[in-house]
Amino acid sequence: MNVPMKISAPKFMTDWKTGVVTGPEVQGVERRVRDLDGVFADEGAFSQLRPDRLVYRTACVFPVPEGTEGGVFWGTTFIEPGTVGAEYFMTKGHFHAKADRMESYFTFAGTGLLVLMDTARNCWAEEMTPGSTHLIPPYTAHRTVNTGDDVFSFGACWPSDAGHDYDSIAESGFSARAMRVDGSPVLVPA
Repeated sequence: MNVPMKISAPKFMTDWKTGVVTGPEVQGVERRVRDLDGVFADEGAFSQLRPDRLVYRTACVFPVPEGTEGGVFWGTTFIEPGTVGAEYFMTKGHFHAKADRMESYFTFAGTGLLVLMDTARNCWAEEMTPGSTHLIPPYTAHRTVNTGDDVFSFGACWPSDAGHDYDSIAESGFSARAMRVDGSPVLVPA
């Protein structure tokens, strides 16, 4: 005898063209110019920007408490178009607190770069375009950069026990920066 089973609607939805995540308990963070002091190289150009100007925001799902081994978090980051001098708008960047954890990114809309740096401070970048998927190795700092004229959005999935080490980047920075040179993005030594 067949017993009917209840089929429920999905708890979360993602718009695969924009990256917008909807559902209960979606949490977001906004980073404005005033939150990014010391991130960009050109301090004079940085000081000319409106402090309340949005640089990037996130919409994330945390289904288990942070630090839970075996869980995953996911969400979307939206980086606005813009520059500080010749440097593109970007995220702060981080290592993982548990440095042996990996992360994956997948691009929804816009164009950008995934800037990566290993513990020996070797730096490289991967182009991010709609549909591209990127695996961030363990022991690798990462930040994303909007190199286009539209909002750049990408999804991320990472272990719930990975944590974030922003302090290492705040203290030493990345060894290279994504700059606009002759109208194109170039990774230049910092």
